[in-house]
Amino acid sequence: MSRITIISEGAPKPAGPYSQGIRSGDFVFVSGQIPLDPETNELIEGDMRKQAERALKNLESVLVAGNSSLDMVIKLTVYLVDISDFLIVNSVFSDFFPNQPPARETVQVSGLPKGARIEISAIGLARS
Repeated sequence: MSRITIISEGAPKPAGPYSQGIRSGDFVFVSGQIPLDPETNELIEGDMRKQAERALKNLESVLVAGNSSLDMVIKLTVYLVDISDFLIVNSVFSDFFPNQPPARETVQVSGLPKGARIEISAIGLARS
C-alpha cells in the first residue's frame, strides 16, 4: 500500500518531526491542527468560535492537498483545554458539517501546543 506525505501551503508548517498529513490507499490522515495562521505560524486572536474555525480551515487545506475534503471526513478527534467550550465548538461544527457529520470524540486536555485552546485531527476518505 502506498504512503504519500501531504504538504499544504494553506496550513501551518509542522512544528516537529511529523507530517501535516499522510495519504495511504483510500484514506487521508491529518495531524492535529490548532488555530495557527498559516502565513505567520502564530495563534490567531479571537474567541473560541474563531479559533475552531481556523483549526478546521487548516484541516480542510490538508485534506484538499491529499485529494479529500471536509465532506469526506469519517472521523474527527477534538481536544479542548476547557470542556465548557464544547457547545461553541458544536455550533461551529454544525456550520462546517451540515449534512452527515463525521464520527467524533471530544476530550479535555491539560494543555496544547503553543497555548492553543483547541486541536482537531481527522481521518478522511481520498478521492480515487
